[in-house]
Amino acid sequence: MVKIRLRRVGAKRRPSYRLVVADTRAPRDGVFIAIIGHYNPLTDPETIVIDEEKARQWLSQGAQTTDTAARLLAKAGIIEESKARKEKIKAGVTKKPKASRKKAKASVTKKPPVSKKEPEASAPKEPKAETTEEPEASAAEEPEASIAEEPKTGEEQTEITKEKT
Repeated sequence: MVKIRLRRVGAKRRPSYRLVVADTRAPRDGVFIAIIGHYNPLTDPETIVIDEEKARQWLSQGAQTTDTAARLLAKAGIIEESKARKEKIKAGVTKKPKASRKKAKASVTKKPPVSKKEPEASAPKEPKAETTEEPEASAAEEPEASIAEEPKTGEEQTEITKEKT
């Protein structure tokens, strides 16, 4: 099947698009059959240039348009925007996200959580006081090491190391 769709060109973070006729199996920026126009969303207002003859020819031969390409062709006055699309816009309805299918598949493959209550009951619990002392001691040592602003001479460095030991 042949589609009229956008092909991204331009620099990084500066998108510009060509309106192309391409096989549906080809990648977005891959091979195409013909260029029928271009679109620049960064200008104010958007720049849309479409060769009307080529577009009408491909549409008459059965080329399908993507949603965005149909919107651009409608803005250029080549085709009328479909009634279904107009109703969706008025109602604020959009397509279902593809991620919902992935979530459904993920929930099917998940294993139920294993209960770990029995091992916890048999293992002796460590007092929380021991675990809280270690971070306090390390916090007290860190500021001493980061206080030095000027390079130390050899004598000062040896005095600092003696104080620490």
